[in-house]
Amino acid sequence: MEAFEMIHGRRSIRLFTNKPVSDEHLDEIFRAAMAAPSAGNQQPWHFVVIDDRTVIDEIPKFHPYAGALNTAPVAIVVCGDKRLERYEGFWVQDCSAATQNLLLAAHALGLGTVWLAGYPAMDRVENLQKLLGIPPDVIPLAVIALGHPDERKGPVDRYNAERIHLNKW
Repeated sequence: MEAFEMIHGRRSIRLFTNKPVSDEHLDEIFRAAMAAPSAGNQQPWHFVVIDDRTVIDEIPKFHPYAGALNTAPVAIVVCGDKRLERYEGFWVQDCSAATQNLLLAAHALGLGTVWLAGYPAMDRVENLQKLLGIPPDVIPLAVIALGHPDERKGPVDRYNAERIHLNKW
């Protein structure tokens, strides 16, 4: 898939088939995620892969926008490990870059995803830490619903020239 086609064609998918995601696809997705840039090359990311339906089903009980997990065969929790920080606070940008790479890699493989925010909603962060046994210094940034799409969405053009400023605001 050509890069611009991939970027513009990636859409948030909220309905999935019950077909499992292969370990090979997961490996490719994580290799792409971990190829993301990070401040000082700190690479503060960790990923929790959830394919246990009983665990996935707990997340919508405390995450108000996690309905896509109802049909997703896999959830991935992208976490930032503050113990690995060289530059305080940059874990958010680093893990966001890794998350975008993850989304694009999944799309390139024909899979669907939707990014469900964790951080900075502290109730979601704390509930994810408790549910998944995540240490206190490891912060869940996002939950990604992942699977084979059961809906089709075309590319979207969100370009807005009014948001571009040259040299000064």
